[in-house]
Amino acid sequence: MLGRNEVVMTQVDCVGRMAALAFFAPDGEPGAWSELQVGAGTYPVLTREFWTARQRQASNLHEVSYRACYKPQLPRLFIERLTLPGDLVYDPFAGRGTTGVEAALLGRRVASNDINPLSRLLAAPRLAPPDPEAVAGRLLEVPLAGAGSDGLDLSMFYHPDTETELRALRAWLLDREEQGLEDGIDRWIRMVATNRLTGHSVGFFSVYTLPPNQAASADQQRVINRKRAQTPGYRNIRDLILKKTRQLLKGVTGQERANLLESAACARFLTGDARRTPELESGSVALTVTSPPFLDIVQYAGDNWLRCWFNGLDAGAVAKGITMSRKLEAWALVMQEVLEELHRVTRSGGHVAFEVGEIQRGTLRLEEAVLPMGVAAGFECLGVLVNQQVFTKTAHIWGVDNNQVGTNSNRIVIFRKP
Repeated sequence: MLGRNEVVMTQVDCVGRMAALAFFAPDGEPGAWSELQVGAGTYPVLTREFWTARQRQASNLHEVSYRACYKPQLPRLFIERLTLPGDLVYDPFAGRGTTGVEAALLGRRVASNDINPLSRLLAAPRLAPPDPEAVAGRLLEVPLAGAGSDGLDLSMFYHPDTETELRALRAWLLDREEQGLEDGIDRWIRMVATNRLTGHSVGFFSVYTLPPNQAASADQQRVINRKRAQTPGYRNIRDLILKKTRQLLKGVTGQERANLLESAACARFLTGDARRTPELESGSVALTVTSPPFLDIVQYAGDNWLRCWFNGLDAGAVAKGITMSRKLEAWALVMQEVLEELHRVTRSGGHVAFEVGEIQRGTLRLEEAVLPMGVAAGFECLGVLVNQQVFTKTAHIWGVDNNQVGTNSNRIVIFRKP
């Protein structure tokens, strides 16, 4: 039981934290307040819509699909309020690179890490976008055939001619990498092609299948084909890569392109364990915005097996490195070490925005586990922001009301290093 003086101090601390959280309300309207009691501390929780739920309000450069990624408005909220141009922004669980790309667009320096090597392949090229005409010229150098088969049956996804072109592109890119000839244009083409492998429109290389952030297995795709009475039609690989290139670069301003190139010159893209990042200097990071793997809710390796194949990666080896604990206790042990490493690399006065989801139908709220871990690592906690979402595109495609099933809100624990 807390003594009277402790109760008074806790109330004072909570008022100060409320003022700190209110700073993030974009229109000055604070929203709904509640409290989270953790140990001797009382922490404010501010619930409202902090950014639009519409899908197309950010730079087109973000339109690269990846499983369980957050909207770019999330990192922008914190980057704009907590950093200045030239500050270092970090994401230890980078995924498709949303935090890094948004930071670069805003003129910040970038550090990005993910145990999955696909993260770097998808993120780094977007910091140095080429001219579409240069992409078109390079595509003309790529052979349309000649790669041969590696024994992997992809006939349920691709028309025979499309598969021939795809295998030729894959072989050409991997050969360029092996010979040390790969350049920024090659890496851009590789990124775009990786994003176009499968999807549910004619803008993808494949027949109709799962959304592009989820690759169906061969057996699953055969079932989809039977149910839809469909066979793969021909897709022109070169045309689709060039079309997607132009879509990604549409609306990128001259200033944003300059910011991207400046950030690219000093960006750090790491592929490793977020608990150990010796490449990052102590006290160098102004802001971390991240979202860790959510227990075993998302099967990152299964969703990316085809992307791994295209990029010459071992999907099984990648899967072993990703934290997919089924039990909260095991997940918490890993996250505790991550937060301790974040404390090391964060500068005094720097912040961490640690986004977690509401999972298991809302019965497990990971912020209640993360908050005390951050405090134990040496941070002070300002409280929790809850961004209420009304609509999630992928969930509605499959008939799921995301306000009842799955992750229905962004729950962000805000830490500050004293």
